[in-house]
Amino acid sequence: MGVDDLSKTLARSTAVLFDFDGPLCDVFAGLPAPQVADELARQAASHDPALSTKLTETDDPLEVLRLTFQADQDLGLQVEHALTSAEIKAVAVAGPPTPGAVATLEAAEAAGRRIAVVSNNSAECVRSFLVSHSLDGYVREVIGRPVNRPDLMKPHPHSLYRAAELLAVAPSECVLIGDSLTDIQAAHEAGSAAIGYANKPRKRSVFIGAGAEAVTERMEDIAEAMR
Repeated sequence: MGVDDLSKTLARSTAVLFDFDGPLCDVFAGLPAPQVADELARQAASHDPALSTKLTETDDPLEVLRLTFQADQDLGLQVEHALTSAEIKAVAVAGPPTPGAVATLEAAEAAGRRIAVVSNNSAECVRSFLVSHSLDGYVREVIGRPVNRPDLMKPHPHSLYRAAELLAVAPSECVLIGDSLTDIQAAHEAGSAAIGYANKPRKRSVFIGAGAEAVTERMEDIAEAMR
């Protein structure tokens, strides 16, 4: 897969959807995800000790959220609020946008594409980062994880359907740029195309195996293909 695949995939789209953590921002670069997961797990376990063992088995804050909601929805909502606060703190110290992200946003806008962010992170942290880096002008819509509904996070296609609705396009006219298998799965479930951003070597084969329409290791390649 190369530039031709990127160009063909992008040419069929009228809307470009960006996953947030990876393609646009390394969310937990300054505030490590395992630290956040540990703090959330401790908070949850202090209310429900039975959760302690299960939650300490993961270093993914989103997985802590899922597991807590499965056990107790009221407690899950408390963890949701704590995670959102942690994400806002994290993006404030995350550093600059992903290399090539700004160029890709600029190229998408110049090509007349409608742009949205669809993320399993909170909409609040996404907007905070976009505003702080003067990128909010490129993005028409931000769809974060639905509060109190972690079951609708990707790989569920909910966020893609919502983005398509808000952008007034069909899901089939959208292409999602994502850096995880769940992004590829959500895009295809919604009937959208998927570009896998393989920011780690092992991801390329995973994305190809999942049927991604294009795969690249550089966000800059996407910008170049759209010009």
